[in-house]
Amino acid sequence: MKYVGSCHCGKVKYEVEGTIDSAMACNCSMCQRKGSLLWFVPRANFSLVSNDANAGTYTFSKHVIKHRFCHTCGIHPYAEGVDPQGKAMAAINVRCIENIDLASVPVKQFNGRSK
Repeated sequence: MKYVGSCHCGKVKYEVEGTIDSAMACNCSMCQRKGSLLWFVPRANFSLVSNDANAGTYTFSKHVIKHRFCHTCGIHPYAEGVDPQGKAMAAINVRCIENIDLASVPVKQFNGRSK
């Protein structure tokens, strides 16, 4: 299924294909503050449809995940990185997907503080 997502003001907008069978709630210092619910997809399934210059990048800790955010409204709609096998991945904040029923998405807890 194809989904459309964006930041609050719409200056950072994307399309992503896949099946949302669950989302991850991480308790690391960044994700806990953002309140993100992350769905991981191969980077090839993700397409930024807005200008890349509209999104800033923040990294911390090991600097392996590029947390992308809107320069205007500050919302973090997605992140980019690699999985343990070295494959490019996108971490989609499902809270930023249009017309999604969040209550229908099972949430798994992840202890990012221990990493």
